[in-house]
Amino acid sequence: MTIIKAEVCGTGSPNPLGVTSNNENYNVAVYAPDASKVFIHFFTPDTEEFICKIELKNRTGKVFHSLISHVSENYVYALQAIQKDKRKGHCVDERLFIDPYAKSLNKSLVWNETQYQQQSAFMLPKAKLCKQEFDWQGVTKPNIARHESVIYELHVKGFSEQNPNVTEAVRGKYLGLAEPGSIDHLKGLGITAVQILPIFSFMSEPRLEQIGLTNYWGYNPINFFAPDQRYANNDAVTEVKTMVRELHRNGIEVILDVVYNHTAESGAQGPSLSFKGLVEGEFYLRTDDDYSFDYANYSGCGNTVNADSNFGIKIIMDSMRYWLTEMQVDGFRFDLAATLGRNGDRFNRKAALFRAMSQDPIISQAKLIAEPWDIGPEGYQLGNFPSEWLECNDRFRDTVRRFWRGELGLVPELASRILGSRDIFKKGRRSHTSSVNYVAYHDGYTLNDLVSYEQKHNEANLENNRDGHGSNFSKNYGVEGETTKSEVLALRAKQIRNMLSTVLFSQGVPHLLAGDEIGRTQKGNNNAYCQDNEISWLNWNLDRSNTELLEFTKLVISIRKSYPLLQRCFLEDDDYEYSDFHHHVNWIKPSGESKQIDDWQNNENQCLGLVVADDDNGYQLVLILNASEQSVTYKIVDNQPLSAVRILDTNLISQQLGSQIDCQFDRNLDHEQAPQSLSLWKLLPLQQ
Repeated sequence: MTIIKAEVCGTGSPNPLGVTSNNENYNVAVYAPDASKVFIHFFTPDTEEFICKIELKNRTGKVFHSLISHVSENYVYALQAIQKDKRKGHCVDERLFIDPYAKSLNKSLVWNETQYQQQSAFMLPKAKLCKQEFDWQGVTKPNIARHESVIYELHVKGFSEQNPNVTEAVRGKYLGLAEPGSIDHLKGLGITAVQILPIFSFMSEPRLEQIGLTNYWGYNPINFFAPDQRYANNDAVTEVKTMVRELHRNGIEVILDVVYNHTAESGAQGPSLSFKGLVEGEFYLRTDDDYSFDYANYSGCGNTVNADSNFGIKIIMDSMRYWLTEMQVDGFRFDLAATLGRNGDRFNRKAALFRAMSQDPIISQAKLIAEPWDIGPEGYQLGNFPSEWLECNDRFRDTVRRFWRGELGLVPELASRILGSRDIFKKGRRSHTSSVNYVAYHDGYTLNDLVSYEQKHNEANLENNRDGHGSNFSKNYGVEGETTKSEVLALRAKQIRNMLSTVLFSQGVPHLLAGDEIGRTQKGNNNAYCQDNEISWLNWNLDRSNTELLEFTKLVISIRKSYPLLQRCFLEDDDYEYSDFHHHVNWIKPSGESKQIDDWQNNENQCLGLVVADDDNGYQLVLILNASEQSVTYKIVDNQPLSAVRILDTNLISQQLGSQIDCQFDRNLDHEQAPQSLSLWKLLPLQQ
């Protein structure tokens, strides 16, 4: 095959950044303030054989650009930059780099020490030039209201890798999530959104490669646009779009877990793969403005993206708009989001990036979820993000865990968590849906392990069990790990039901971890980031207890969706301080009387009763929680013309769940709440 070498045919334009089709030519624009010269290298798509390199001789501000002709759309490419001041930064003149604006890469980035030291072009993924056409078939975004959302967190590979109902060729792939075997499970659960662990192109840390492990979670990106090829059979862009389309077709939103706080280039001594060779000085925060000082490390991964710089703001905004429009996702969960609000060392809830996002007509309409911390100065910022954001609420997680495992003195805090954590998300400033409520997340115990292990068991991570969080507020109920003791298994199952119900019946946005509905275990590993194996993958071989748990999870989700009061019990949340609050929400004692101030001071109390009223539809819901080891009798109806229907009771066996067990048409009803259990009731006026 005769190859016609590419050549410059015009000055080109500094916008848009990256390589874009311009009729039969290509406009190349590279932001490279640290460079004196920039080249683009072209390679064949199959063997990556070098074809030619072209210098981008035109410069506008910090952008090098040219219009190039005689380029086949099948070519792949990489960039090269000659530094203008070799006393600063890294001497990388002979190295090739991934275009930060590449939309598709020809392979995944796998660390190879020998190839890197030899500056081999083969190790580096090359960007594709292919023009992407896709048929969305008229499918549009579901646009589900925040208060109606139920989020389900999953990993693309781990979710379907072992699912026999998914075609073998696409198990563990983007297309595996698009298959009926996956979608039927998600729809059957009743969730409204999948929150997918990172799919930006990433690289496992060299340390993990050296010990035979891998970065399974993917929190180590090298590009903010190109989906990783690991989860694709052919073209990752097309397969991600197919996944999104089919999920949307079935009413399920797609939220991406995104990592804009650091990259795989690590610290000052880490590899130069993309940003370091082009825009190092502007893109990475340093401990001082001088190049001689080391990188700031507020991510714990060696570097910190400077989201307050012009380029940092631009590429993050461009990336979000691309994923929301071209890829049609519905929102983002931001890893270590405090980094995005830093002006240097300090966090600012009115940071430039946050203001830009709020003013952008596309980004401002997306679902935005913060992991509201990083490890830098004043890194814990729960409750301090912009008003339209949601935030992962670890205080909800810890309070619910501690309450149900039997700790004392938690009733007042649990009450706050159930009603939207209004002590954190202030009335008049934040919506009651600001809190993302969860008890299990990817970075910790599964729900099953939370009731099975009191000590973390991370030996498989090869760090002598030193890694992972130490304060898990878990309990094993007499046996560490797996057991055949029926009484232990029964109590564990009930505690799982208690925590699931608390998440689904609290104000805010509920968040479930994939596999918790079928009893998934990581064998006590609470930091399985490097376990690309059965420890992390979902096991679809369900025994009776797993099946019962699955049916229970479906039930509690359906109950939440059936009763608007469980989604938002405040009639005028935005004007909360001036609404007639006590007519709609009431905390009660076992006697049925309203709690008084002194009642909240009883640190021995482990019971909580909540009454919420829907004046428009004429019914009330009563939620009773008993974390103690003794039964407690609650007066559900006290000399009132009301009937009571028990909607759910976690103490009952699964076959009875969901039936209208108690249909008492009386003016009085006392209910004995069993130890360590929860119940939900519906009260209706008696028909006269």
